[in-house]
Parts: sequence; structure tokens; C-alpha cells
Amino acid sequence: MSWLARLQNLVRSARHGRDLDRELDFHLAELADTLEARGLPRAEAERAARRQFGHRAGVREATREVDIVAWLGTLSQDLRYAVRGLRASPGFTLTVMLSLGLGIGANTAIFSLFNALLLRSLPVTEPQALVQVTRGETGGAEFTNPIWEALRREQDIFSGILAFSYTPFNLASSGEARHVPGNFVGGDFFPALGVRPAAGRLLSGADDYRGCPALAVLGHGFWQSEYGGDPGVIGRTLTLEGRGFEVIGVAQAGFFGVEVGRSVQVYVPLCAEAIIQGTNSGLDVRAYWFLTILGRPRPGLAAADVDGRLAALSPGIFAATAPTDWDGDNLRSYRESRLQAVPAATGVSEMRLTYRPALLMLTGVVALVLLIACANVANLLLARGAARRHEIAMRLALGASRARLIRQALTESLLLALLGAGLGVCFARWSSALLVRMLTTRGGGVWLDLSPDLRLLGFTAGIAVLTGLLFGLIPAWRATRVDPQGAMRAGGRGVVAGGSARLTLGKGLVLAQVALSLVLVSGAALLLGTFRTLATVDPGFEREGRLAVNLNLIAGGYGDARRIALERQVLERLRLVPGVQEAGSVMVLPVSGAGWNGGVFRPGRPEPTEWEQRVSYFNRVSRGYFSASGTRLVAGRDFGPDDVAGGPTAVIVNQAMASKFFPGESPIGQSLLLETGPDPRLAVTVVGVVEDAKYRNLREAPEPIVYSALEQATDPSWAITYILKTDGAPDALVPSVRAAIAEVDPRASFSAFTVESQVARSLARERLLATLAGFFGGLALVLALVGLYGIMAYNVARRRNEIGIRLALGAERQRVLRMIVGEVGRLVVPGLALGLAGALAGGRLVESFLYGVRPGDPATLGATLALVLFVALAAGAIPAWRAARMNPMTALRED
Repeated sequence: MSWLARLQNLVRSARHGRDLDRELDFHLAELADTLEARGLPRAEAERAARRQFGHRAGVREATREVDIVAWLGTLSQDLRYAVRGLRASPGFTLTVMLSLGLGIGANTAIFSLFNALLLRSLPVTEPQALVQVTRGETGGAEFTNPIWEALRREQDIFSGILAFSYTPFNLASSGEARHVPGNFVGGDFFPALGVRPAAGRLLSGADDYRGCPALAVLGHGFWQSEYGGDPGVIGRTLTLEGRGFEVIGVAQAGFFGVEVGRSVQVYVPLCAEAIIQGTNSGLDVRAYWFLTILGRPRPGLAAADVDGRLAALSPGIFAATAPTDWDGDNLRSYRESRLQAVPAATGVSEMRLTYRPALLMLTGVVALVLLIACANVANLLLARGAARRHEIAMRLALGASRARLIRQALTESLLLALLGAGLGVCFARWSSALLVRMLTTRGGGVWLDLSPDLRLLGFTAGIAVLTGLLFGLIPAWRATRVDPQGAMRAGGRGVVAGGSARLTLGKGLVLAQVALSLVLVSGAALLLGTFRTLATVDPGFEREGRLAVNLNLIAGGYGDARRIALERQVLERLRLVPGVQEAGSVMVLPVSGAGWNGGVFRPGRPEPTEWEQRVSYFNRVSRGYFSASGTRLVAGRDFGPDDVAGGPTAVIVNQAMASKFFPGESPIGQSLLLETGPDPRLAVTVVGVVEDAKYRNLREAPEPIVYSALEQATDPSWAITYILKTDGAPDALVPSVRAAIAEVDPRASFSAFTVESQVARSLARERLLATLAGFFGGLALVLALVGLYGIMAYNVARRRNEIGIRLALGAERQRVLRMIVGEVGRLVVPGLALGLAGALAGGRLVESFLYGVRPGDPATLGATLALVLFVALAAGAIPAWRAARMNPMTALRED
């Protein structure tokens, strides 16, 4: 006997509870006796025997190695057997792979977005050490440049501190704008993050000072797409907003900035904001909040130490930077502000705040889809196990243990799960990229790093293994509960040992599928109803036939007076463009998310103490804006030629404003005092009332709005958008608009888009939720249909002999049909009842996403119940129809 064979005998002895040391001594003595019989002296024979076996520790180590080898050998056998079995059943294998691929792929796709937006660390050196500076309890995360400069100058907390502000830079010198995502960066932006140059050098704190030269650093992707990765770009001039910037370097590959959701392509020093904005620079404005501050604490400082030192610096910083034109509660609240630090390893992101609840909700949705897929596959495996009962019984009769058969079945299940996961990864890569494209909006596409990382790979592998165990364990356990003698007597057909239990379990799984699919379909109906309502709601202005034009005069470097004059000249010129019926301009474009509010008071009346009682939104519009936008005038007059600077200040209010501040009386001719900014209260006279129109978004209830005349403004607006009404295709006006603007100022640039597309972009989140919920709801319904069809087809096949006897004895085929369909109904109705309870609970969970529909909306629930019931009956009707058309003689001959 070989040494390995003897060692395997030892392992077997140890597995049966025998003492390994005693067994070793026995075999050592046996081998020594054999060697002595061959003529070796006893002592030399014992030494030779020990050399063959080694000492006990070596034997024990070898025992573990033999266990591993034996396990791998068994696993290899199970895998080969599983592959042969799956290859022999291609239809079954493909069905399972598609079910699992869609379920796992959906989960992986949503998790990849979740990971990229919420979990992935920034691609910088030691991101876990980064913190973001915020305004304590207020939660504010943006700061003015005076605050930034004071903190940068006085702090001794951070080894590297940085500030940045996102802005889209216009690469075009004139004509249609071509924007690229950019950052103003201050302090040690690149050194603090540990970012290295791919070419040239990067900006440092030494480049950020008042009066600095115009320098720029390119993002790696922009360098590749615009310059083909040419190292000679260093030293060239890049035109931004009509100003020339010297390119000094290129950031390393993979660095997209510190704001998740955007990929920054151009970085310029913060001091260069004055170069671009000129007299409109906000660097010295104490109420211009546009900077985000991050830092890397010095080694050895704990989080509490950082917060303590920031709190100690806060009184001096806020006292020194307080706005000089504030008073009262606002100034007191400002001076009492306190700085603190929060972890920033994953960067900052406005998109994260917007989409985090939606992603959490979608995570629950795709988990339910995967459960339905698992139930479907479990039913298929139960049927497969029942079909293989004779084989399993024979293996048990030949001595195979039940545990060994369960392990072999689980190996097959895990192999199916891994194949489904591979298909799901391909689906997830495609679908997650598609989802990001769906989120792209005007002004810069959404960018997320969706490249695989260990977290995503671990999630996919983990969910594949969990799925394999989830749908494989119970069918494997059921399949091996076979009475060998009964199964052998039953032969290849007839009543299946354990068949009733299998059928009961299968029906339970189908019932759960029906319930879960109803929950998902009802949720999808609510979200689709929300999107439909928002897409068709009356916004108070016309969407069709309107072109919006954003004007950019920065390249001209004009002063306030010249800029105001040019903006008005452009409007007059646009009114003359062929095809333009009406034209007007507005400062705050409706449903753009922007806003401007302040206090409103009635002279001679007690002033409200609560902010909500006196607050109103403001906007500036030109003469003809309401006619161009399609907002109806309901009382009074529109702005006219007499409403110019120097004359009585006229305003127009909406119906919500009139109801709130002038209840039961006409606002026409009434006086108001407006707190629109740092200036003293402005006395105005109401000359008209317009219908309510959406201001920030389509979801909001009518808000009080005061419209002032752009022609009466003495300071430039922060933005101007022209609304052009046409009876043709709005996009066809773009060439004429380009020529008209060039006539007024050849250096001006613009961007044009339809008002309809602006409204559609404001519904990006709702569109995403409705699309995904509809897809996953439909997928759940299809999986439930397949599961129900499978269980009824198995039930009919199991009862072929019984149905054949019924038909042979004269039973009508319609009665057989009703019998099978009735069984479908008895299976589906409890599932619908459970699903209805789940739908009511699920509706409350998604209530924050709804608009215009209620969670327990009877019409929605009734429609989804009818849909699921119809699909279920259709799935069960096919096996019922086959049973009714069965040839009784053929069925009886099968016995």
C-alpha cells in the first residue's frame, strides 16, 4: 500500500471518530514489521517507517491537505455533473439565466449608481482624511469669498485647505455658446488633494492672489478630446468667456474634481473670477455665497479638535465679514454662525441630495424583482427535481447520502446563479450607462464614475451566491426527500413521491409572486400617474411654440449701464425677427429651479412677525413678456412704454399674491413696500394681476409672486432669458436669432432651447422613476406569469390520468376548462389579497414622490388589480385549454 493510500486510511479513521495518534502508531508498527521481515534490523526498520510517515504534526498537516484535495475533487465532480445536466436542458438553463440575469442585473445597475453617487471615494490621495467646512446647525455649505479669505489666513487646523466654485465656461467668443464644466479653485486645491500633473504643472496657493494672471489647467479628458493629448498644449491660450487664459498644465487621468455628478474639464484660479466678471465680480461681495471649502486636517487632530478650533475661529471670522447692509435678525444670526467640519471622503454633490431618496426606493423595488425571479427559478427547480425523482431514488438506494445529493444540487444552483450574474453584469453595464444619459440636463451632462470596483464586484458576487442559496436550498431539500422504494415502484410516471408537497410549495411561491408583482405594478402605476400629471399640468404659461434664448455679454466687459442698454436693444431686435409673433425677457426663468424672494409689506398696516406671512417671490420681466410666454392678464394692465427708469415704480402680482396680501379687495392701484435686497424698502404700485404660474418647479403650489419691470431696473440682472413666441418650429428660429444678436453686438454669445424641453428637463427625476418603475413592474408581471404558467402546466401534467378518466366517462371539455381555471382563481385571489395590503403599505412609502395621485387611489388600485388578474387568468388558461383538448385514450395508455 502506498504512503498516500495509508494516509487516506488515517483520514478516514479520524473522520469516523478514531484516535489519529493511535492509528499512526499502529501503521508505523505495521510498516516496521514489514521492513524487518525483509531483513532490516528492528531499529533501522522503525527509522525507515518514520521517514515514510514523518512526525505527527506533519501527518496532521498532510491530513488537512488531503481534506482539501478530496473536497476539490468532489467539487470538480459536482461541477462536471451540473454542466452536463444544464447542457442537456438548454430551455431550462436559458430560462433560468434570463430570469436571474434580469433580476441580478437590475440590482447591480441600481447599486452601481448608488455606489458611484453615494459610496465611492474621491480619486485623490487618502480621501478618508478630507473634511468639508459647513455652517454648523444651519447646514449651509456655501461661503462668501471674504469668509474664505479670512479662514485661509487665520486657520492653523489644516495642512491643506481649498475652495472651489462650479461654473460652466463658454469656449465660444461669439455666436452660440459652447459650455464646458469648469471650476474656480482657491488655495492649495491640487496639492491638498494630492493630484499630480499629466503634463506641465498644476495650480497652487501661490497662484491665487488678487490681480493674478489668467492661468488655466485642463482636465485629462478635455485634453484628450480637444487636443488629442498633445503635450504642446502647455503655453497655448484657451479662450474662456472671451478672455484668453494660458494653459499651464493638465490634471492626472481619472481626476474629475471633487463634485460628484460632474466631470470638470477646466480649472482656473479663484482670483481670475474678477478677470471674467469685471465690475460684476463677487470676490468682495459679503452676501455672495458661491464657494465650497474642504480641508485636510493636520496629522494628530481628531474630529473633535477640528470642530473645537473652527468654533473658536468663528466669532472673529463672522464679525469681520458681516454684510454692512444687513441689520436686525439676519445680522445677528450671521454673527452667531459657527463653523464645523463633516467627513468628505466621497466629495460633495447637489445631485446626491436630489437622487438619494429615489435610489433608496429603487433599491427596494429591484430587491422585490429579484425575489420574484428567485421564486420563479425555485419553481422550475422543484419541477426539475420532481422529474429526476427516479434518478435521485436510485442514487439513494446505491448508498449516496442525502447531504451529498443536496450539495450536488446546490452546486448546480450556484452555477446557474453565477451564469445569471454574468449575464446580469452585461445588462447592468448597459443599463446603468443608459440611466446616466437619462439624467443628462442642459448646461452640462451628468457624469458618474461607473467603472467596476471591489465594492461593486463584491456586491455582485455576494448577491449571486445569496440568490443561488435562496432559490436552490429548498428545492434541493425537497428533491432529496424521496422514498427510494416508492419512487422505484412508481417508475417513470404516475403519482410522484412528495409531489403533493412540491405542488403545495410551488403554489405558495406563485402566490407570493402574484402578491409582489401587484405591489410593484401598483407602485409603477402611481409613479407613472405622477409623471403624466406633471407632464400635463397647466404651468401658467405655454410650453409649445416658444423658444428661450439665454444672452451672454461677459465677453464685452461692459459696465452696468451699457449692459442694460444692450440687453434692451437685443430684445427690440428679436421682436423684428421673421416668424417671431411676440418677444419678452425674464430674469428668473420659470421651472429652472432658481429663485429670488424677500419681504412684502403694506404701508400703514401692522407688519407680520412671521417670515412666512410676509415672504413673496420676485421676478423681473419686460414689456410683452406675459403675452410671449402665454401667461394671461386677469386684471389691470401690462407694463407699457411709460414704465421706465425714473418714473413711478409699477409691479404686477399673480393671483396667489393678490389673495394673500389683498383678501377681499382689488390690488389694482394699491401700494406695497418690497424688501428685494440690501437696499431700503422699495415703494411700488400694483398695476395688474396675472394668472398663477409655476416658479421654481412644477410640483409647487401657487406661490405669491411680484413682477417688476425690467425697463425700470437701474442695476443689471444676474441673467436674462428671452422668450420668443412663434407659430412654427421654435428651433427654426435659431439662425435668425444668431444673426439678430450679432447685429447688436458681435461679441455676444447665446444658447437657445425650447421652453418645452426646459419643462421636460425639470422632470428628469420623475421621468427616471416612472420609466424604471414601469419596466420593473412589467418585468415582475412577466415573471409571475411564467411562474403561474409553470405550476399550472405541472399540475395538469400530474393529473393527466385523472383528466383522461373524466373525459372518458363523459365529462364536458368546458367543465374541465372551468375546473382548471377555477384552480387558477383559487391560487390568484389570495395572492391579490396579500398584494393589495402590500400595495397600500408600499404606496405610503413612495408618497413623497407622488403628485396628483394618492397612495390608496381606488382607480389606480382597481386598474392594477384588473391587470394582474387578467394576466394571471391568461397564464392559467393555456394549460387549461390544453387539458380540455386532451385525448383521453392517449392519457390512459400512458399508465
